[in-house]
Amino acid sequence: MTLFDLSGRFAIVTGANTGIGRAIAVGLARAGADIVGVGRSPMGETEADVTACGQKFIAVTADLSAPGIGDKVIAEALDAGASLDILVNNAGIIRRADALEFTEADWDAVLDTNLKSVFFLCQAFAKAAIAAGRPAKIINIASLLSFQGGIRVPSYTAAKSGLAGLTKLLANEWAARGVNVNAIAPGYVETNNTVALRADAERNADILKRIPAGRWARPDDMVGAAVFLAAPASDYVHGTILPVDGGWLAR
Repeated sequence: MTLFDLSGRFAIVTGANTGIGRAIAVGLARAGADIVGVGRSPMGETEADVTACGQKFIAVTADLSAPGIGDKVIAEALDAGASLDILVNNAGIIRRADALEFTEADWDAVLDTNLKSVFFLCQAFAKAAIAAGRPAKIINIASLLSFQGGIRVPSYTAAKSGLAGLTKLLANEWAARGVNVNAIAPGYVETNNTVALRADAERNADILKRIPAGRWARPDDMVGAAVFLAAPASDYVHGTILPVDGGWLAR
């Protein structure tokens, strides 16, 4: 096995139907992993891309904000024949409004999906992996707003800041038990969540001025970091929040 070979492993990827989740699922498949895609929406295109790589694809339909969903997702993946090797917590939502106008409903929706569900899915995954004596990798998808405040996204900033702290806490507790927990912090990426920003000519120009690489990221730009954190190459990497941001945080 090479440092970046994922042959014989399964990767559970949430939000695998589009954007970063789809890119990571396909990228891990190209590195040899079989994929369990988790989400509310159909994942037919992702499945086609994964199977074209010669890998298995198992679809698990789930509303990740629902109570108890972590245990259900892991149980369904195991029942379908998956092993607990890699978990990528990518699924997330965003709500935009000034802090003075932000609603409790939007706050709860974002925190439930972007932070609460991540913790309980990590818990269910790690509990089963540790019980089985399997080394495992967890990759959380954080954000630039794990480091910065941002504007008009108070619940998203709170969730992603919390996710960075949670990643470190879980690494502290589980590193000695064979579970690596790390995170990727994408910069500004061309996804469904950023359509409004890219459509705002003034805001888009301001963002591009700040990115040393001079462009928005594409979902595929996250794949290298994901393969690294999923592979044997990162076996001694724990509790890291890895920015993939075109140099944004270096400014």
